[in-house]
Amino acid sequence: MSQFSVLGFIAFGGAFGACSRYLISELCVFLFGRGFPYGTLTVNILGSFIMGLLVAAIQAEFLSAEPWRQVIGLGFLGALTTFSTFSMDNVLLMQQGAFIKVGLNILLNVVLSISAAWVAFQLVARS
Repeated sequence: MSQFSVLGFIAFGGAFGACSRYLISELCVFLFGRGFPYGTLTVNILGSFIMGLLVAAIQAEFLSAEPWRQVIGLGFLGALTTFSTFSMDNVLLMQQGAFIKVGLNILLNVVLSISAAWVAFQLVARS
């Protein structure tokens, strides 16, 4: 696969990931308000789950690595989930003095995202 093709696959997936991130974040604000970074939490958990599915499906040879690793793993998920947003959400909560929310946000993102990836991996691996 040429370097140009790889970049095209990443860009294609990234466009959908970025739009999905925006729509999910807006939906979370609509449903739950702005009092907690639910959008970031949601995309981190969802992205981790999808990454678990992708890696397990490639390892089990349900999917070929090319082009799915580029389209989904690097493009879509790279744009959908961003640790930098997670970090900034926590900095903003700290500036507001909401230290319990900071701890809760870190705990939920880390534990639930890793758990989602593990569950997804197990679902595919056992198929």
